[in-house]
Formats: sequence, C-alpha cells, structure tokens
Amino acid sequence: MFRRLKGLFGAQDMTTGSPFKCLLMFALPMLISNIAQMLYSTADAAIVGRYVGDNALGAVGASMPIQNLFLVFLMAIGSGVTVMVSQYFGAKDREKLGLSIGNATTLLIILSVVMTAISVPLVNPILTATKTTADMYDMASSYLTILFWGTAATGFYNVMSGVLRGLGDSVFPLLILLAAVLINIGLDILFVAPWGFDMGVAGAAIATVISQIFSAVACTIRLFRMKHLFTINRDTLKLRADTVKQIVRLGLPTGIQMAVMFLSNIVMQPFMMQMTTPTGVNVFAALTATMRVDGFAVMPCQAFSMAASTYTGQNIGAGKLDRVKKGTWTTLAMCMTFTLVMVGAIMVFGRNVFALFTETEALIEMGMGFIKVMLPAYIIMGINMTFTGVMRGAGDSIGTMVISLLMNVFLKIPITLLLIKLSTDAMYPAGHPNSIMQAMVYCMAIGCVISLIYYRVGKWKNKGVTGAPLEA
Repeated sequence: MFRRLKGLFGAQDMTTGSPFKCLLMFALPMLISNIAQMLYSTADAAIVGRYVGDNALGAVGASMPIQNLFLVFLMAIGSGVTVMVSQYFGAKDREKLGLSIGNATTLLIILSVVMTAISVPLVNPILTATKTTADMYDMASSYLTILFWGTAATGFYNVMSGVLRGLGDSVFPLLILLAAVLINIGLDILFVAPWGFDMGVAGAAIATVISQIFSAVACTIRLFRMKHLFTINRDTLKLRADTVKQIVRLGLPTGIQMAVMFLSNIVMQPFMMQMTTPTGVNVFAALTATMRVDGFAVMPCQAFSMAASTYTGQNIGAGKLDRVKKGTWTTLAMCMTFTLVMVGAIMVFGRNVFALFTETEALIEMGMGFIKVMLPAYIIMGINMTFTGVMRGAGDSIGTMVISLLMNVFLKIPITLLLIKLSTDAMYPAGHPNSIMQAMVYCMAIGCVISLIYYRVGKWKNKGVTGAPLEA
C-alpha cells in the first residue's frame, strides 16, 4: 500500500505521456499538501474565534503577516536549497549534495537564532506601528511572541521537508504534515477551550509550536538517515562561500516576492484596523475569516501553477518544446475548472465555513459579502498563475518577481488607499470595508494583463538554464 502511494506521489517524468495526466498526477499531492497547510493556519483562527471571541480571531489575523515577514528569510533558504538538491541528486553528485544540505542546515541554525533575537523584542513596537486596537493588542502580542520563540522549529520543518521533496520523497513530508495538522487541532482545542486549559490565544500559539517541533524533528531524522545518498559531517556543515552564494542566488527572488507581499499587507493593516461598521462588527475579524475561506478557493490555482513550473522546466530541459504550449493551455483549463468548483462550493457552503470562526451573524454576513466582491478575482488569478507558473518554470524568476512587486507595491497600496478614501462617508468614516476587496480585484486584473503581455513578448523564452529558446 505504501509503495503504491509512493509511486503516486514520488518523483515523476513529465516529458512523456498526456500533459493532462502528468499535470494532474503531479498537482494532486501538492493540492492535498496545500489543503493541509491551510487547515494548519486556519485551526488557530477558527478555534480561538469560537472559544475566545471575535477579537481573538482578529488578533490572530493581525499576527500572521508579521510572523510571515520574519520567516521569509528561512523560506528563501528552503526554496534555494530545494533547487540545488534536486539538481545534484539528478546528477548523482554525492559530494555537492552533502555540501548543499550541510550548509543549508548550518545557515538555518544561524538565521533561526538571529531572527528569534530580532523578532521577539520587536513584537510590541510592530503591533503599535500597525495601530493594533486595544481589544486585540495583548492577545496578538502573546501569540506572536510565542510563535517567534518557535522560529527554529518552523524553519527546520520548511527547509527539511523541501530537501526531502528535492530528493524525490514527497510522501513522508505530506504524511508528517497531515499528522502535524491533527496534533495542532487537538492541542488547540485542549489549550484554548474553557473546559481545557483555557489559555486563550497563547494556547493556540503553544499548540502550533509543539506541532512544528514534531514536524521538524521527524523530517530532520528522516533526512539524516539517508546516508546512502549523501554525507553529512563537520566538513559539509562548515559554511562555504560558493555554496551559500548559490543558495541565496536561487532563493532570493522567491524570498523577495514573499517579503513584499507580506510587507504590503502590514502596511495596509493600520487602515483596516480603523474601519468600523454602524453595528460595531469587528471588520478585521471578518477580514481574517475571509482570507482563510478565500485561501481554499485559490489552492487549485497554486497547485497547478507549481505543477506547470515543473512540467515546463522538465520539457525545456528535454528539448520537447512543443509540449510546453500544450501544457500551458491544459493548465489553464484545469485551473478554471477546479476554481469554478471550489468557488461554487464556497458560495453554497460559505456561511457554514464562516460559522467555524464565529457565532456573530453580522460578521458572517460581512464575510460572505467580501467573497462575493472577490468572485471575478478567482478567474483572473487562475489565468495569472498559469502563465507566471510557465514562465517561472522556464527559468524567468526575475520577470515574475518584478510583476509581483508591481502588483503588491506600486499598484495594490495606492489603489487600496484611493478606494478607501473615495468610500468614506458619515456611516464609514474610515472607508467602506468592501473597498479593500475591490482594490484586490483591480490589482489582480492589471497584473494579469501585464503577465499576459510579458508572456506574449516572449523574453522569458530565453531564460532557461539549458540555453534552448522556447518556440512554443
């Protein structure tokens, strides 16, 4: 049974066979993993929202962009070393494979210590700078502080699971992630519920750190038992300038993209905090719940975009450029189909999903209103992710990074501020909450047009590491 599962989720050759089958088989485990990751991040918000209240839900939402901003450097290491591991593993270069893993481990330890030392003292100043309201401030502070003390565990899980996938083992990280989700949910309820330890949002943070420690230890043990593939010793753990430079070079574009996205959310957070409704609904809590529900709608696009990147890279490397065009349109069709199914399900069952976070009917109503405003964005996102996935797979990480910067900084922030300003009135003196979602739709639409133009211009076709131009 396990061997069959491994055959389904293991390394795949996507240069032969039906593009539809290749993409679907590759995307399925990532889709399952994305769902598990989404459940991981959603559990804290849902459980504290139900057991502690709407302000606790808002506190968790206010904390997440800040936590992600500090973790982005560790994510960048994971992104860079995964590429190196997959290439050296394919080349059967045992020495460089060991150096890559060993140097990434040492770099991870150093950065974890540095990031913890920097982030913990900055929790309260950042929450003050983002104008976190008094009814959420203390809860957000305790939640973030505990999470930052667990930075090393989070970093080790992300990097080690990425290395395992680079070695072709996608089954074990997925199983560990599923186990961690169950541990996190169980401990969340135990630590947060009034009939349990009744620790509030601090209990949710502790549950997350414990489950991350489990994941990190399991993946690290699994990796370091693969002695038949590489060697880890004092020499491979010693940092080497060329290896570190390569990790940074490969991971930095992805890191910058994520950092900019999280930073733009933090910049907008004070304006969201100031929003109120005539009935006194916690707008930020509604936004937090909406982003969790929204995450499930975009998961198919994320999975198929990553599949398109691998599919494109493999076929360019194999010189089968005609398959890239077929794969592009197949990916687009799959994104549209799966997205419509997910959005349809959210529209039918959305109120039930929101009810997992809160019992406040007005908050549920506001959340469903946000989703309705966002409906066009899901189609736009599917188109954008398809073409950026293909271009990223062709080796053009810089071009896609620039487009992301344009969308999340030069467009998102000014457009959002403009719409907030235009929507102010006596009822909504700090702006109408819907203006935030409307700005997202406009930014995604403009970014999608830019991505399509860039795709048609075709400069990304010459970015492949093999040097073969893409004629598809």
